[in-house]
Amino acid sequence: MKRTLCAIGLLFKTLLFLGQPVDTSSTHIKYLPEITLVGGSSRSDLQQIPEIVGTSIYAGKKASLLVLKNVEGNITTNTMRQVMAKIPGLQVWESDGSGIQIGIATRGLSPNRSWEFNIRQNGYDIAADPYGYPEAYYNPQLQAVQRIEFIRGHGALQYGPQFGGMINYILRDGSEFKKPLQVETQQTLGSFGLYNHYTGIGGRSGKWNYYSFIDHRQAQGYRANSRYFTNAGFASVTYTPHPKLATTLEFMRSHIRSQQPGGLTDSALYTNNRQSVRSRNWMDIDWSTLALRVRYTINAQTRIDAKVFTLIGDRNSVGFMPGNGIIQPDAIDPTSGQYANRNVNIDRYRNAGMEIKMIGDYSIRKSMATLSGGIRWFTGNTDRLAADGKGSPGTNYNLDLIDGIWSRDLDFQSSNYAGFAENIFRLGEKWLLIPGIRVEWLKGTVRGQNNIENGFPIFLIPQSKQRAFFLTGLGAEYHVGSKTELYANITQAYRPVQFADLSTPPGTDRIDPALRDARGYNADLGIRGQVHKRIYVDVSLYLLQYGNRIGTLLEQDPNGNFYNLRTNVGSSRSKGLELFTEYQGRLSKERSHWKWGGFISYAYNDARYIRLQVSRWIGGQLQKIDLRNNRVENAPEHLFRGGLNLQFKQIKLTGQFNYVSRVYTDANNTQSPSSNGQNGVIPSYRIIDLTVSCPIRKVWSIKTGINNLTNAVYFTRRAGGYPGPGALPADGRSAFLTITYQMH
Repeated sequence: MKRTLCAIGLLFKTLLFLGQPVDTSSTHIKYLPEITLVGGSSRSDLQQIPEIVGTSIYAGKKASLLVLKNVEGNITTNTMRQVMAKIPGLQVWESDGSGIQIGIATRGLSPNRSWEFNIRQNGYDIAADPYGYPEAYYNPQLQAVQRIEFIRGHGALQYGPQFGGMINYILRDGSEFKKPLQVETQQTLGSFGLYNHYTGIGGRSGKWNYYSFIDHRQAQGYRANSRYFTNAGFASVTYTPHPKLATTLEFMRSHIRSQQPGGLTDSALYTNNRQSVRSRNWMDIDWSTLALRVRYTINAQTRIDAKVFTLIGDRNSVGFMPGNGIIQPDAIDPTSGQYANRNVNIDRYRNAGMEIKMIGDYSIRKSMATLSGGIRWFTGNTDRLAADGKGSPGTNYNLDLIDGIWSRDLDFQSSNYAGFAENIFRLGEKWLLIPGIRVEWLKGTVRGQNNIENGFPIFLIPQSKQRAFFLTGLGAEYHVGSKTELYANITQAYRPVQFADLSTPPGTDRIDPALRDARGYNADLGIRGQVHKRIYVDVSLYLLQYGNRIGTLLEQDPNGNFYNLRTNVGSSRSKGLELFTEYQGRLSKERSHWKWGGFISYAYNDARYIRLQVSRWIGGQLQKIDLRNNRVENAPEHLFRGGLNLQFKQIKLTGQFNYVSRVYTDANNTQSPSSNGQNGVIPSYRIIDLTVSCPIRKVWSIKTGINNLTNAVYFTRRAGGYPGPGALPADGRSAFLTITYQMH
């Protein structure tokens, strides 16, 4: 591995310092050195990312940029169907109205806590462990977010293993301000006891710029037993001693506690979707990140960006989770006079990493090329404690055990080293060719106690997987005009064997010694750009091949004993169309104060298994059958979002319509809902949202809106376990009012 990284570094150095600079005045290059400047002057919330931003290459990729200050939706509660409405094909799990557990996916991937994406904040990882347990329990407050980068497919070469690509939340840093001190404060009131306070302070003076915020949000929740609160704080300071050098230090802390109302059966949900059969289930999340970033301009052709970061996170839960789910009531036992003891789970995440990227221009004959490359180091530790039926019989959040002994005590360690590079070859004035590679070394180890039986601990046989990957990709762009381009790419990707795959219960479960990481590729072919001065279009075809999917099979040994085998069970393929178009104009020359616009965001997704092996009892015998051609679970075939906006001077009225077709929740494509609500079709649904915003005297502004205007009863997720089990109702009609004061 060391030899590989050295070879990449030597290649980079040779190209940058032996290449001769060329005159770029006539070359079609879109480049912005600082990410905070991207889209800063535009009024649109969705924009095209330039070919190069900082040290990263975006040419040839399926990429979008969301400018949060221009989003007219409800960002206070992270209502992602509004915030990301213009991203075609984006599926959102609305398992609660708090916006705490954001679950998004595209192209037939799983929306579970967005784990199929590489989730970043200001360019560094914020998920629990991107290689061993990639679930995102923390997402930044959107009031503090400047931009959201959304990269699909081809991004795997620069950002890591996930099939979905990368989502990067770029927070304010004060560089956008013109004064040493500017203050913004927001107060939001809404339905179901919603209250949010946000205050941000930032400024720029001389060689310094800074930004910090505090945020508090609380609500009783739409459903019974769904109250929550969040507290968060952030501070960033940047020192620029020289125009070529900038150093940024930032710290974030977030604490969330939420009551989990649990799932419902379908009949209960449609009878009263606000009810809850669980009153003692809680989740608590404590998340901290610390990062140091250094940017240095070596010369006119070469720039370097280095990040060092660490994460300390705790995710704890306590609740009544019986094996037969919501069918068993959570009631006081008349004999003991108290509730049953609850299950307790504690996860501790301790991660650290470093990423160094460099970009530079060099000449090939008389044309200019651009090379971007870097190295990455990451280490993660996940410590999991669990005890079923040993927790407090009380109703409040309490992690105490009746005997102080944990049934499970597992430790998972992951290590990662990577080197990556991409190059833009400019073939004349219009053609760009972008090949790329990623070399990755990965190791995951799990050990510890998995259970207690008859008073004796049951230890895992330590499992360790060490392997290397070599990923390649190729992108291309053709500039049809100054504002329109064709793009195409094909890139390899993988999903590593994770913590859960290596920690199966001994005795009843086994791990296939030949268990492999999931492998596959993404491909895009599309056209995007300004086809008219008021019309923007991005339409593309895509293909996602997901091979060696990991699952569990029921097996029987030679002695007749049955066991669950964790192994590679099959492959799937997603193919389809993603389309976005937007129009912005005036009603007429005579009504110059009136503006109107609209957008259409649509995706067709045909996600099917091309091979899937499952175990079934047929004729009294255990047999393996193939569910070939079954639809992939949680993958809607049609997803449509449309919006209209009307503006008179500074007053804006925005309406959004959301349609999501029905989805299956299991690979068997079960039609009828099960008695416990865990399996069955999720019906299609339609949602309308309205938002009105208006500035007042430059320093004040008001935003108000109604979510789910028609009070539709629907749900987007069935949970087999926590935080269910059962169908999880989405929120009904709600309203909010936000008042903002900005000191200039």
